[in-house]
Amino acid sequence: MRRRPWATLALLLGAGMLCGAAVRSAIGLAEVEALQAADSARQAELDKLRRDAQREVNALAARLAELQAQANRLNALGSRLARAGQLDDGEFDFDQEPGQGGGEAAHDMPPAELQARLSALEADYRRADTQLGVLEALLFNRQLDRNALPSRLPIAGSYVTSGFGDRADPFGGGGQFHKGIDFQANVGDPVLAVADGMVSFAGVRNGYGNTIEVDHGNGYVTRYAHNSRLTQQVGDLVRAGQEIARAGSSGRSTGAHVHFELWQDGVVRNPRKFLGHNDALARHGPARG
Repeated sequence: MRRRPWATLALLLGAGMLCGAAVRSAIGLAEVEALQAADSARQAELDKLRRDAQREVNALAARLAELQAQANRLNALGSRLARAGQLDDGEFDFDQEPGQGGGEAAHDMPPAELQARLSALEADYRRADTQLGVLEALLFNRQLDRNALPSRLPIAGSYVTSGFGDRADPFGGGGQFHKGIDFQANVGDPVLAVADGMVSFAGVRNGYGNTIEVDHGNGYVTRYAHNSRLTQQVGDLVRAGQEIARAGSSGRSTGAHVHFELWQDGVVRNPRKFLGHNDALARHGPARG
């Protein structure tokens, strides 16, 4: 009976220790749960940041694709303009990356600065697109004007055998005023339109034999005579350099050649004034008439 107080005390102490352990366990579990909750919140925030960052990357990728498409189109337009402007090969190479350099160390670029630079680049592309478009229209109009002006040779790889103006009659009949220029040719060689236009005559003319005439507008008409046959007819639209006949020696002719005349507003003109830049005419010597 005397030992019961000690047993009771021991029980009380054990119960207290158990209660303390239980309290500490409860506190520990609460702290663990709090840490887990905080970790979940941080993970959710990281996931959100990743999603936001990926959306920005995707948006930048879309803008980059648009800029690349604009660059490709501008390069193609630039190549066409280089050809239209007859620039030397390699003077503007739109397939080669331009060289760059710099001695400063690189640094991280903030997203806001990257966005600003992309916007500036887009504005540059829009201005370049507008300027190149205007230049293309000007070159196209200039090309149309050039194609409508009689300035090409009526036969390829030839040379002048008789010039414009006074000359000795090839048939031995004294002097003669030659209304055109004769080009050496073989029977059947293609005779070419010297400019864009419409065939206004195709048939036989006295002394000229098989003749074809092309009206180029603005008062210009060209005549191609002594052909073996005609390959276009009245009303046909022809382009500069297109075949309109085959060379021959029909009509009043001593042999195969192409007789070429140029008329302006009903008056015959010296073709040299229009074709004089060609090498074939330069080889013939000084102009007459």
